[in-house]
Amino acid sequence: MVPRSTTTLLPLLFPLLLATTSLHFHPIQARPPFACGDDAAAAVARNLPFCRRELPVKERVEDLIRRLTLPEKVKFLGNSAAAVPRLGIQGYEWWSEALHGVSNVGPGTRFGGNFPAATSFPQVISAAASFNASLWEDIGRAVSDEARAMYNGGMGGLTYWSPNVNILRDPRWGRGQETPGEDPVLAGEYAARYVRGLQGNEVTVGQLKVAACCKHYTAYDLDNWSGFDRFHFNAKVSKQDMEDTFDVPFRACVVEGGAASVMCSYNQVNGVPTCADPKLLGHTIRRQWHLNGYIVSDCDSVKVFYDSQHYATTPEEAAADAIRAGLDLDCGPFLAIHTEAAVRRGLLKEADVDNALSNTLAVQMRLGMFDGVPSAQPYSHLGPYDVCSPAHQELALEAARQGLVLLKNRGPTLPLSRDRHRSVAVIGPNSDATVTMIGNYAGIACGYTSPLRGLGRYASTTIHQPGCVDVACISDELFGPAIDAAQKADATILVMGLDQSIEAEFRDRVGLLLPGRQQELVSKVAVASKGPTILVLMSGGPIDVSFANKDPRIAAILWAGYPGQAGGMAIADIVFGSVNPGGKLPMTWYPQDYLNNLPMTNMAMRPSVGYPGRTYRFYQGPVVYPFGYGLSYTRFIHTLVSAPTLVAIPIRGHRANTTTLGCKAIRVTRTRCNRLSLGLHVDITNVGSMDGSDVLLVYSTPPMGRWAPQKQLVAFEKVHLQAGTTQMVRINIHVCKFLSVVDKNGIRRIQMGEYGLHIGGLKHSVSLHAQTLGVIKS
Repeated sequence: MVPRSTTTLLPLLFPLLLATTSLHFHPIQARPPFACGDDAAAAVARNLPFCRRELPVKERVEDLIRRLTLPEKVKFLGNSAAAVPRLGIQGYEWWSEALHGVSNVGPGTRFGGNFPAATSFPQVISAAASFNASLWEDIGRAVSDEARAMYNGGMGGLTYWSPNVNILRDPRWGRGQETPGEDPVLAGEYAARYVRGLQGNEVTVGQLKVAACCKHYTAYDLDNWSGFDRFHFNAKVSKQDMEDTFDVPFRACVVEGGAASVMCSYNQVNGVPTCADPKLLGHTIRRQWHLNGYIVSDCDSVKVFYDSQHYATTPEEAAADAIRAGLDLDCGPFLAIHTEAAVRRGLLKEADVDNALSNTLAVQMRLGMFDGVPSAQPYSHLGPYDVCSPAHQELALEAARQGLVLLKNRGPTLPLSRDRHRSVAVIGPNSDATVTMIGNYAGIACGYTSPLRGLGRYASTTIHQPGCVDVACISDELFGPAIDAAQKADATILVMGLDQSIEAEFRDRVGLLLPGRQQELVSKVAVASKGPTILVLMSGGPIDVSFANKDPRIAAILWAGYPGQAGGMAIADIVFGSVNPGGKLPMTWYPQDYLNNLPMTNMAMRPSVGYPGRTYRFYQGPVVYPFGYGLSYTRFIHTLVSAPTLVAIPIRGHRANTTTLGCKAIRVTRTRCNRLSLGLHVDITNVGSMDGSDVLLVYSTPPMGRWAPQKQLVAFEKVHLQAGTTQMVRINIHVCKFLSVVDKNGIRRIQMGEYGLHIGGLKHSVSLHAQTLGVIKS
């Protein structure tokens, strides 16, 4: 086997590139305007209302639509929208991706020339483990800087189909790595903050920076499992689970994040394709959540529900079903090909097409695409210097550090000492990983620091042995050299886990154990190791490492997720104590036995006879590590300074007396608690000897278990404290939003009675009671 290099070309070139930019960046030609420019082609339209920036967007959109013919309109319905030369409008590719950095997965973005790469931040599941909402927004802001820069340089678009905010319902899902984890509140906060970072402040700047997209709506978390695939799967979801689990992050993404787009998914929900469901698209997204933007299909979804799901009998009927349901844009050519015939046949009105275009064109105008020359617009200053900048690469490293989770530290063994552990054996199929660290939906990273390379910056000597040819680890032929290395070194670090060959889009896992003979390698190396053995795991989903947790010869376990381009440096910083770990698991780590008789196709969140339930909110069985778990090198103490014991819930005119109300669960729509919050003041003290970050997690346990989760995350806050210091944290819990529960009919209610609040290691009780206000007249 040819040894893999610990470095790649880009990490060597980028410092030089950044230091001598004028020698490497070619002069940037001003990007030609998309429309309404000062060139001859656009001159005919330059003075028309749709080109006048001072007019409201709605008026401009209406003016443009009136000028388009039906054949021109339908060519705007696909992701590769055609040009309209007679109006000076260029073609546009809608599909770009920026899940955790600008990606070249979609055709709208490409690398080359002055833009050979972009900063690759940790995969979403790793970023979520930081529980740091301001960090998520910072990452979004950096990604959109690079996206706008690439647009200005003619290498990218402005519509990014990110983030993925689906719930990690089943630990086998191959795309769980793309999500913020299993908790809807955590996922919703991530969605809102990342979207805000991406889109910028439209009100202040007067323009969207880029347009984000929340995907994949909804109940999509099965790709290809045991004969079921996403193109044919009908997710049977109760009204209760839809309201209190699957809708939560999407609602937050649209309502709180202000996302400019939502993507519907491949699957059906209760027998109807999501991209043809007027209840989901027209009612929920558009009317309930008031989406200010467009709804796009997952790629070829309309073709899928016609060809594979046989939901419509003709292509024209499929096109009509999708557009009437509320779909505005098709990722794929299906609508562009079949919509005109649907109108001609009377299956669709041209006004329906106009309505779809009004949503997509409005977003383009909010992006400044109809405002003429790009160089005169707010984000025109962004260019090659802003892509892979030192600040962005440092942010990628900091995000990786914050997302690492310490799962075990016997002794404690970590951090290692540079004096006592001068030689380190670095073993495992992910020990010299580069591309593996950036997960899926990534682009070309600015450069990589592999674990081997990162650890080499601390250890005087590194002895590298992969142990397995790859993560499949089907053979023990490389075990011998790995064991020899462990016998010689002062410490042994095994970097094991998964990669995209095990978990990926359209590749769900078959189990939760380490692949192949990885467990055997870990155990044999631990027996032979002269010094302490540390197990580092790369993965998007949870792994059953019960064997390692119980093995006293494995001193420490660290979950790295997919930590991005700087992941190896972050791992080394944690292992050798330059940084104190502070990440927490954003998903439950189940034992392999959890999967017994648990089909991925069962969408129920709540347990029933013979069915264990899903996620920490409903599952009560044994776990390897629980949601929210993570260790530190220091110790924190929480003290509750103040918290209410009684909260009155104002009830709109109710004829029942207060005694009757006291034992009821009242519809949220009948309360006046939109601004009602429960305030907590908590002192956090770092009583250890090392600076560190603590994540304060606050859970609620409602008074009755009839509808409610056994507990629910209602707030979290990350705080950095120097050793020996105390900081007060103020937490405000929105009563209607976070303390409400959902009944079997999907109705959100406030239960009267005593709630338990679990605040870090503390418990506090608060009682909610009804306060009638009489009939309220508007």
